[in-house]
Formats: sequence, structure tokens, C-alpha cells
Amino acid sequence: MAKRVVRKMRRKGLASMAVQTVATTDSTVDLGPASALSCRECGHRVPLGPVFACEECFGPLEIAYDFSGLDAEELRRRIEAGPANIWRYAPLLPVPADVAGKPNLNPGWTNLVKADNLARELGVTGGLYVKDDSGNPTHSFKDRVVAQALEAARAFGFTTLSCSSTGNLAGAVGAAAARAGLRSCVFIPHDLEQGKIVMAAVYGGELVGIEGNYDDVNRFCSELIGDPAGEGWGFVNVNLRPYYAEGSKTLAYEICEQLGWRLPDQIVVPIASGSQLTKIDKGLRELIALGLVEDRPYKIFGAQAAGCSPVSTAFKAGHDVVRPQKPDTIAKSLAIGNPADGPYVLDIARRTGGAVEDVTDEEIVDAIKLLARTEGVFAETAGGVTVGVTRKLIENGVLDPAKTTVVLNTGDGLKTLDAVAGTGLTATIRPTLDSFREAGLA
Repeated sequence: MAKRVVRKMRRKGLASMAVQTVATTDSTVDLGPASALSCRECGHRVPLGPVFACEECFGPLEIAYDFSGLDAEELRRRIEAGPANIWRYAPLLPVPADVAGKPNLNPGWTNLVKADNLARELGVTGGLYVKDDSGNPTHSFKDRVVAQALEAARAFGFTTLSCSSTGNLAGAVGAAAARAGLRSCVFIPHDLEQGKIVMAAVYGGELVGIEGNYDDVNRFCSELIGDPAGEGWGFVNVNLRPYYAEGSKTLAYEICEQLGWRLPDQIVVPIASGSQLTKIDKGLRELIALGLVEDRPYKIFGAQAAGCSPVSTAFKAGHDVVRPQKPDTIAKSLAIGNPADGPYVLDIARRTGGAVEDVTDEEIVDAIKLLARTEGVFAETAGGVTVGVTRKLIENGVLDPAKTTVVLNTGDGLKTLDAVAGTGLTATIRPTLDSFREAGLA
């Protein structure tokens, strides 16, 4: 499984680059209940710091917590009395207790839309919901993960906030840095959708296009971390990745709270790096362990575009290793050909009884229009992927329409207008009633 990939990468000598830091690790840093960094592969622990890979086996590091002493009923009351953003869950996140009082964008607590019209179209009888994260400050779920990374950057004394991005993250980093009074410099593929380029640039930070795809951009950022030019830089999805990734847990927390502190039976999650899906699973398991929800089975389904479907391809073939692909899809926010968390997505889908599926660009566009027509939610291409995959899973008998299902929409359709550029006027008429009738609109 993932261990084989880890060993292979270590033999290539990449581990030394991955564990370099650009700020001094401080064991006294205050990040709330976060107690250490723990390797997902071998369990090796290190103090909290700006590192993302295990020095023992090159496995990914993630946050370990001390949740001892938390009473479920008291914690539930505290959460429900908290602010209407992700900081209501501060007792479960790597942030200081006073995080809500600091300048930040306060993302989260987005709508969980009961999608009855879409349910009728798809034949879902057990309850269908769309978690619409386009309501965040920069109109994508990336505001959640950046908010977490920002607190780590402050704790470790970074002066520049940076990232490699397929678009949405660049805008989220630029906005968060502007609000916090930090410099931002973000890196994107040079051929992103124009709407995402403008939204990333408008916040006044530096926006750099890299000739190549996202994997080329990410590789460059990993090299910059180890160079003197990157000193003092907090790369939210590289050296701050363990903290950044925890922001996705808040989607799981909110979904369960908005369902009345109840686990969904099924959840459909888009896959780019795969981190969002793995952390949603982590969030659900934490809620169970803390006694905030009833422990019962749930299934997690991953959704990809056919033009960039390395995880779906591996799942269908029964493989444990995800082979990289060259992306070619309109769903550019999901166009990561070498997803870091791909093997872990496979593990979760199989463990929970879920699956990983993909849809074509044509199916993505059709699903965007379907969601807009039925529920008034205009999703970006990633949302078209999750809705399209949900429909495909139902048609193939993989997803149970009699079960409560949550589908994620992670961004606003205004960012990917090119995908639906053929949509336009129903008719052009003269300003007269006769012309209106002649057009067949009466």
C-alpha cells in the first residue's frame, strides 16, 4: 500500500528535502489541543513545527491531539454556543484558544442545502443534501484550510504566506494574508481559468504563473522551501500541510452538526490531492470517538474527472499504488495528476464500503446545469464532478438512493464560466408584446 510508495521515494533521496524547515521549531508553541506531529505510516512523533514528512520513513505527518478530559455533552454545548464559523470547533483544531479574536476571514458554517428537487431527478428517496462551500469568503472550501495554516504560520513566525495552487487556493491565500497583514506570493499553472487568476491577483499579493501543470508547480515550491530564497515562507500546502489539512475536518463537523449531530450514510467528495477526503474521514472518526455522534457505518465516495483520474483508475483496477497521469480536463481545480493522498483515499473508500468514480467533461457540464436548474446552486467544475459522479453511482447501483447522502460543492461557478460558456439568452426580442408572443414565450 502507501508504505511501498514511501520506501520508493526515500530511496530516491527525497526525504531530506521534505523534512527541511525554514523556521525554528518551538515545543512551547500554542496550537490548542495539538500535541505533536505523528507519522501516518510508522507512528514516529516529533514536536510541532513546520515539517510535513517523517524523517524515519518519509511518511506524511499529521496532527496528534490531546482530547483527554473532554466531556461530550459539555463539548456539544460549547460548540453550539460558538461563532457561526469554523472557530466553533476550536477545541478540536490546531489553533490557540483566542483564535476567534484574531484578524482572519472566519470561514465556514456554510449552507447544507436539502436538495429535494435534485433528489427527485436522481431518484434519491433517503434524503439528499448539498454542502455548498461556495459561501466561504473567497467562494471555495480552501478558506477553511488556509485559516488553519495561517494560525500555524503566525505561531512559527513566518512573514510570507505562499502555496502551489490550481486556482482556488491562490485566492484564499491572497485574501487571508491581506486580512492578517502578511505578504503573499503564490504560484499557479500559467493557463488557469481567467476568473481564478483575477480573484487571486486582486488581493494585492504576488501571483506567479509557472509554465507547466500543477505537479510542476508543486515540485518547484518544494525546491524553494530548501533554498535560502524561501526563508521565512510558510507554504500552506507544503511545510504547513499538516495544519492546513486539518481545515477539511470542519466540513465533517458541520455536516454532522447540521444533520442534528448525526452521521450521513453516504458522502461524495471531490479528489484533487485527496487530502480533503482523508480529513473528512478523520473528522467523522473523531466525532465518534468523542461521543458527539452515534457510532454507525458510513460510506465515503471519491469523485474525479475522467481527464485526471489516477485514483479512480487505481480503485477500479484493484491497485494499492496510484500511477500519475497527465491532466486533461476542464475541472482544473481537481487536475492533480500525482495526488499525494491517493493511496489513503483508496484505503478509506475500501474500508468504508465506498468507491471512487470519474465522469467526462461533458458529464461535468451537464451536472453543473442540473444542480443549477434544480437547486439554484451554481457550482464550479469540481461541483459538477461530485454531482455527476453521484448520478453515475446511483445508475450503476453503487450508491444506495434510500440512504441519507451528502454531496460536496467546493466552489462557485462564477470562477469557471468557460465550462458553461454556451449557456446564454433564450431569445432576443423587440420591446413589444407581439415580439414576446412571436418568440413563443407567452
